[in-house]
Amino acid sequence: MAMRRSHVIRYALEQYKSYRVPNAAQSLPSWYTKGTNGSLDSWSRCVHGSVALTQKKAGRVPLSSERFPQLKRGDFARVTDGDLQVFERLVPSRVLTEPGDIEGHNVDWSGTCRGAGQVLLRPKTTEEVSAILRYCNGRRLAAVPQGGNTGLVGGSVPVFDEVIISMSLMDKIISLDEISGVLVCQAGCVVDKINEALEPHGLMTPHILGSKGSCQIGGNISTNAGGLRMLRYGNLHGNVLGVEAVLANGDVLDCLSTLKKDNTGYDLKQLFIGSEGSLGVVTAASVLCPRIPGAVSVALLGCDSFAQVLQTYDAAKKMLQEILSAVEFMDRASMEVVQENLQLTCPLGAHRYYLLVETSGSNAAHDEEKLNSLLGHVMEKAMVDDGTVATEPSKVQSLWALRENVAVALRADGCVYKYDVTVPMSRFYDLVTDTRERVGSDATRVVGYGHLGESDIHLNVTCPQHSEDVFDALEPWVYDWVAKCKGSVSAEHGMGILKRDYLYHSNTGPAVLLMKQLKERMDPRGILNPYKIFPD
Repeated sequence: MAMRRSHVIRYALEQYKSYRVPNAAQSLPSWYTKGTNGSLDSWSRCVHGSVALTQKKAGRVPLSSERFPQLKRGDFARVTDGDLQVFERLVPSRVLTEPGDIEGHNVDWSGTCRGAGQVLLRPKTTEEVSAILRYCNGRRLAAVPQGGNTGLVGGSVPVFDEVIISMSLMDKIISLDEISGVLVCQAGCVVDKINEALEPHGLMTPHILGSKGSCQIGGNISTNAGGLRMLRYGNLHGNVLGVEAVLANGDVLDCLSTLKKDNTGYDLKQLFIGSEGSLGVVTAASVLCPRIPGAVSVALLGCDSFAQVLQTYDAAKKMLQEILSAVEFMDRASMEVVQENLQLTCPLGAHRYYLLVETSGSNAAHDEEKLNSLLGHVMEKAMVDDGTVATEPSKVQSLWALRENVAVALRADGCVYKYDVTVPMSRFYDLVTDTRERVGSDATRVVGYGHLGESDIHLNVTCPQHSEDVFDALEPWVYDWVAKCKGSVSAEHGMGILKRDYLYHSNTGPAVLLMKQLKERMDPRGILNPYKIFPD
C-alpha cells in the first residue's frame, strides 16, 4: 500500500519520539514512572555504579571531582561578585546562580557525571557569546558550552566549577533555501523544532536522533552526531556546509558558507565538528537538508548465523542501492529484553540475529517491489530464515519500536554498563561473544545491537545492581579489545570525561600530539571545556 504524503512526513519526522509501551509499567521496577502519553518518561539509571534520574536530581549523582579523585582543578580563577556584575551587564537578566536553576545543567543525561558549576549564562547572540568568552579568557575563568545536554560521556557539564554557557536561547532559524536545501540557523535550535520548520518545505535534517526533542544542532555538530540514517545521508562532517564559532579569546570566526563546493584553503569548519567545544563555541551553522522521502518501507529479517547477517547486508546494498536508508542489528538477547520487559511483540519467531532494513524513496510501489525482491532472494539463498515487510506507517513504526526500545527495556534489569564502539565489520559480533564469556553468570544479560551499516555496536551488560566484579571485568578490557582490532572506543558522543583515558586506544601518539597542539594554539589559557578529551 502506498503511503499518503502526510503519513510519510509524520513517519519520517516523528518515528523516533518515545513510543507508547502499553502495560510495560507492570514489568518495571518501582523507580519507573509512566508519562502522560503512555511512554516511560523517567527512570533510574545505573551506569558504572552511579545512580541518577533522567530529571537530573543532582543530589543522587556523585560529584565528578569525587568520582575521579586523580583529577585536580586547573589553575583557573573562581567566580566573584564582581564577575557576576560583569556577566549581568553582558547578558542582562540571563545570569542564573540559584542552585535549583542550575542543578539540571550540572548533570549529564547519562546520570553519571555531576559538576559543581555555580553560574549559568544564557546568551542570545553571537556577540554576547563573544563578550562572555573574551571576559572569561581575560580573567581565566573556565567555561563549558552546553547544548541540549543529551550526551553520555560527561562532555557537556562541568567537572569542577566551570561557568556554564547555555545555548538554549540561540534558537533562531536564520534562512532556508528551499531549492538547494541549505538551512542556516543558530546553534541552540532543537532538532525537532528545525524539522517542524522544514516540514512545510518537504525537507528534513540529515540526521535523526532518539533525543531529537531536546538535543540542539550545535551540540550535534560539536560531537559529530550520527543517528539512524547515517548509512544514507552520512555524518555531519559531510552535511555541515559552514559554521560560525567564537574562539576562546572572543574572536568570531565566520566560516558560515552555504556552498557545497569551496576549496579555498583549509576547511576550518571541520575543526569544530566533533571537537566537543574545546576549540571554540559553535554559534551558528549551515546544514544541507535532504528531501522527505515519498515512501518508506521496512523489512525485519531473522538470521541464525552471523555469516548470514553479513551476506544479507551485502545483498541489501546490492539490490536496494539508492533507496537503502538504514540497516539496524539486534541479537536474540536484544529482542528478548524488549519482549520480556516491555511486552512488545515480534512478528518473527526466535532467531539468533535480526536485521531491520529500511528503504526511503519516491515511489512506494517501486520500493516495495525491490524490498520484496530482496526478501525472496535472501530466503531462497538461505541467508534469512524468516522475514516480514511493512509499508503502512503504523506497522513500520511497530517494527522500529523493537529496535528503538532496547535501551529502555535494558534499564528494567537494574544496572546497565553501556559501550558504544565501532569495530571492523568482520569482528562486529565477536565483542559481544567474548564479553559474554568473560562476565559469565555474574551478569543478568549481555546484549549487542546497533548500526550495522556503520559497524557501530552497542554493547550492554546488565546486573540487578552495580557489581565491582563485573565492572572490573569490563574496564579497561572492552577498550583494549576494541584497540586490538583497530576499532574506535567512541562511535558517538565523543570522549568527554568518561572516555578521555582511552584516547590513545584509537589514535597514535603523533595524532594526539597534533590535537594537543591545536588546542594550545586555539585556546592557550585552556578555558574551553577543560578536563575533557585528553588524558593527563
